[in-house]
Amino acid sequence: MTTQQVADRFYELSQQNGYEHIQTELYSDNARSIEPDNPMFSNAEGIEAIREKGKQFSEMIEEVHGGYCNKPQVAGNFFTCTMGMDVTIKGQPRMQMDEVAVYEVKDGKIVLEQFFF
Repeated sequence: MTTQQVADRFYELSQQNGYEHIQTELYSDNARSIEPDNPMFSNAEGIEAIREKGKQFSEMIEEVHGGYCNKPQVAGNFFTCTMGMDVTIKGQPRMQMDEVAVYEVKDGKIVLEQFFF
């Protein structure tokens, strides 16, 4: 798949809240995930570590009130999209989380995700 095809499929699945399916279908086994310096989130290497990071984040959420992912913009081997969620994290007040996500594609698979918020 081209970077544009991966980005299009990513967007299609994101609209169905298919983030686990995105990882299964579109991520390389040795993908990396880079987060801003934040005690709530950590970096991860390898698809299993990325899945575990997502599982841990999901367990922190008390309630999801909404979310979005905008259409990706593609440049070379990268695509980016803005996304966010309206959530209540356990023990914290309801909050809106917005971020810019950048993805790198090689050989038809996502090899890097990096988040900015």
